[in-house]
Amino acid sequence: MDQFRALFLKLDKNKDGFISVAELHGEMKKYGILSMDDKVQSIVDSYDQDRDGRLDYNEFLCYMRDREKKWKIHFHDLDKNKCGVIDQDEIICLFKELGVVISKPNAKRIIQMMDKDNSMTVDWEEFLQHVILHPAENIGELVSSWKHSLVFDVGESRAMPIEFPDEVSDSGMWRRFVLAAGLADGVSRTVTAPIDRLKTQLQVHGSKAFSQGFQELRAGGLRAMWQGNAVNVLKGTPQSTLQCLIYAQLKVSTQNQTQESLSVQQRFGLGCVSGAGAHAAFYPLEVLKVRLNLQEAGTYKGVVAFAGSIYRNESLASFYRGFKPSILCMVPYAGVECAVHQSIMNWAKSDMAYNSDSKLFFFSFVAFACGQMTSYPLAVIRTQQQAQAFCPVSPPSSSVLQGFIGIYERLGIRGYYNGMGASFVRAIPCALLNYTLTRKLEIVFAST
Repeated sequence: MDQFRALFLKLDKNKDGFISVAELHGEMKKYGILSMDDKVQSIVDSYDQDRDGRLDYNEFLCYMRDREKKWKIHFHDLDKNKCGVIDQDEIICLFKELGVVISKPNAKRIIQMMDKDNSMTVDWEEFLQHVILHPAENIGELVSSWKHSLVFDVGESRAMPIEFPDEVSDSGMWRRFVLAAGLADGVSRTVTAPIDRLKTQLQVHGSKAFSQGFQELRAGGLRAMWQGNAVNVLKGTPQSTLQCLIYAQLKVSTQNQTQESLSVQQRFGLGCVSGAGAHAAFYPLEVLKVRLNLQEAGTYKGVVAFAGSIYRNESLASFYRGFKPSILCMVPYAGVECAVHQSIMNWAKSDMAYNSDSKLFFFSFVAFACGQMTSYPLAVIRTQQQAQAFCPVSPPSSSVLQGFIGIYERLGIRGYYNGMGASFVRAIPCALLNYTLTRKLEIVFAST
């Protein structure tokens, strides 16, 4: 009981003898737990016997005893060999029972979340300390939180966290995650579609894009700002899923050979290969999206009709226009972002002072910005080549070098970064929506 009394005093920040929803939520966040406001409120509502909106010590003690009793049963279930501790093999076994294959390095990271004495095992006291304030109600929710604590992703074109799962699985958990991430990705792309279209127009037309945007708004109405979004949504989730699967397969294969965590160089290489492969598979839809973003408002007659007109008036090769700079762009973008992202995450998660939603999001945005800045000039060349023959802005250029020279001659150094500000502005709400909605939808799908 002494440990529960000490925990109560720790949670009671204002020393009024009660624990409020805000105090309970704040402590969960400090523990690095990605808690949900509705669950914290539910805890207080369930144990608040006098209905004053807070917990006194006796109400809190009742909650602690119920948690202890429930998780004692789960701990014994996890302790397969009944030795009184949980080790890496038992974590791997737990994930396997849920239909997911997890590598030893990631199992080690989960153990380290709970291990206080550096024994690389977790006894009952350590496990209780980890779960006692956790909003998870069962093993499935606890595993889901472990999964999300291993990855926090922000990016313009990837909805899936590239570090999970460790191997492609047909489990219900993996299918729920893909569905949740896909729906969240579609919503985030739709909400930020006007900014994405502005970025495309800035890459092609430069500062003239703003005046053209106002003209199109008057001609086509507010709906014109979402022109090309349907193709973008159809492209986004399958491409993200394919990149995640390629990366996961390559990662498992690499770790099976080395039996060690991936190095920065290995993450860079796997990020490049997975990003380039997935991008190449869905590249025609990228070209179609760019053309639709640039099409004059009021002339849109449907995606299929527009694709057919490109094929009839140009050729099949037009759907791969700008492919060379696009692949060259994806290599540094995916590679640098992945390497920087995972390196920062590994460092941040080793220190609880940096293990919070806002700080992890900031670190992830730094990784995204690094990938963008290293690859953005190639993205501008790609977009301009995709737009040629449809919206010519310069003499046709078939090579990356000609594209570099042409932009410099017309716009100078600034031309290589037209639209990058819009890209950064779009990334923040896009990533927040992706992350929040994926979490919420996973919970909904898990309960149905």
